[in-house]
Amino acid sequence: MRTELPTIDEVLDREQVGTVLQPLVDLRSDRILGYEALSRGPGDSPLHNPLVLFDAATEQGRLVELENLCRRRAIEAFTAQGLPGKLFINVTPDTLLQEDFRPGRTRAMLRRVGLPAERVVVELTEHFPNPDYEVLRRATSHYRAMGFSIAIDDLGAGYAGLRLWSELRPDYVKIDKHFIRGIEQDLVKREFVRSIQEIATGLGCVSIAEGVETEGEMRITRSLDIAVGQGYLFGAPALAPPRHAPLALLYAGTNGTNGPRFRLSDAVISLLREAPAVGPETRFEAVGEMFRNAGGLNTIPVVDHAGGPLGIIRRSRFMDLFLSPYGRDLHGRKPVRSLAEPALVVEHDTPVEAVSQQITDGGGEHDFIIARNGTYLGMGAVMDLLRKITDLQIRNARYANPLTQLPGNVPVYEFIDDLLGQGSDFRIAYCDLDHFKPFNDHYGYSQGDEVIKTVAALLLEHMDDRLDFVGHIGGDDFIIILRGADWEARCQAVLDAFAGEVGQFYSGGDRAQGGIRCEDRAGNASFFPLLSLSIGVAHPDPERCYSHHDVAALASEAKHQAKRQPGNSLYRDRRQGPSETEAIPVAAGDRAIPPTQF
Repeated sequence: MRTELPTIDEVLDREQVGTVLQPLVDLRSDRILGYEALSRGPGDSPLHNPLVLFDAATEQGRLVELENLCRRRAIEAFTAQGLPGKLFINVTPDTLLQEDFRPGRTRAMLRRVGLPAERVVVELTEHFPNPDYEVLRRATSHYRAMGFSIAIDDLGAGYAGLRLWSELRPDYVKIDKHFIRGIEQDLVKREFVRSIQEIATGLGCVSIAEGVETEGEMRITRSLDIAVGQGYLFGAPALAPPRHAPLALLYAGTNGTNGPRFRLSDAVISLLREAPAVGPETRFEAVGEMFRNAGGLNTIPVVDHAGGPLGIIRRSRFMDLFLSPYGRDLHGRKPVRSLAEPALVVEHDTPVEAVSQQITDGGGEHDFIIARNGTYLGMGAVMDLLRKITDLQIRNARYANPLTQLPGNVPVYEFIDDLLGQGSDFRIAYCDLDHFKPFNDHYGYSQGDEVIKTVAALLLEHMDDRLDFVGHIGGDDFIIILRGADWEARCQAVLDAFAGEVGQFYSGGDRAQGGIRCEDRAGNASFFPLLSLSIGVAHPDPERCYSHHDVAALASEAKHQAKRQPGNSLYRDRRQGPSETEAIPVAAGDRAIPPTQF
């Protein structure tokens, strides 16, 4: 028996429209900026496709009605889940021009659910010819007066994008996914996006890259200083979208660098090769003699009288010129400065991953110059760089926690020992979940893993990627090494954020009663409150702590003291060295940790 497919009239009359939400990620802070609401019709119908759905509504003269329904569903879905950030809702400009459009409906919907207009972005699509710019200006002015922000969707995909941008002066502009797809391999797309970003900066507009699906696309998008990314790399449209940026994104760091909290790394000075340099007035024949006497020498740097790098001379190009007919006679006594090519110059303490990205972004394949405070030190070879990065990737994978991919014990120990060796001032925070075992037993390991991943995301989100290090040393135990003056505020922000997140991991009934009833370790029926997070902080003195063992003893004791306090707690230990460590009884049921390890 053939089933009749629903018509657009039936869909609207029965309100058979659903909403999925896709995250938008701030690429500068690695946090969720907000969510775009996307509408879907009945799943068993061609009207499930939003293009088909909206075309059908337009043909039947019911576009405004459909948009109002979609908008209401979007606001309800967003507020019901208590999602962070802004809600991006799509508005077809055609509806603003139609007779049955009535201003104020969206504001009334928001008022009913208590969502401030400042958290809503009206997203205009521009897939239509010959728009009435005057009407659009009035409409956007009306929305702005109510507190909404304005975005232009799919810039570059439609008819009038650039003029619409100029006329409406939106707060956000979304770059069509066509220009993002494969951008790491397409210089034309890269220059187009770079131009958009320059205009956006000049107009005080936030740029959003749509359709980011690969790490390569994200890397180039970031390098062009695009502020926000959206695409399957960050999360597919879903009924229950993620509340945090994916951990894989956070590990990538910002602006092409990898902060110490994410991975083991090496400075580029580890690749230093001593190589003789020449001055700009050195004659061709002298350089030719250097290449002739050193068969493995492929590059000679050119530096000024103060040692500042000016460029490089490549063997292949030099020999082509010098060995050409009459080359020696024509050029032998000339200075080599005219043959020097621009070269990448990197400071000695630059992470090797950052150097690799600079080479990739610049399309370079030649050796590079390593300097200290702008003075030439030596050369670095691209092949050595590739080997080093491969070795580091293998080592990082070996020592990463398999669940969160955060550095494990070995990287934590090494980083602490480095700081002690340098006499650096830092604080170490030991983070541990309270009541985690009964939660795990009650809800299962899968739900427990989700809690642990949420803690990891919160720690990464609230730490300073320029200074701090986040490690996962096993189970529900995390270590943070903090080097900023605002360490206490950052720890408190983690506790506040966790308190706001923890309820989502419980059933409605358990959430209402404030915890779970289950057996304790002795098999007795007990009540366990909602999960909380304890953070114990110590301030090691490099003069008295000789290795990570001493620091670990301080951190472990601080954590035990934090766990003695109820709820989400932050404990600051006054002790700074092993001589002050006293044997303090461990709370019942807690795991004693030897003083020389975490």
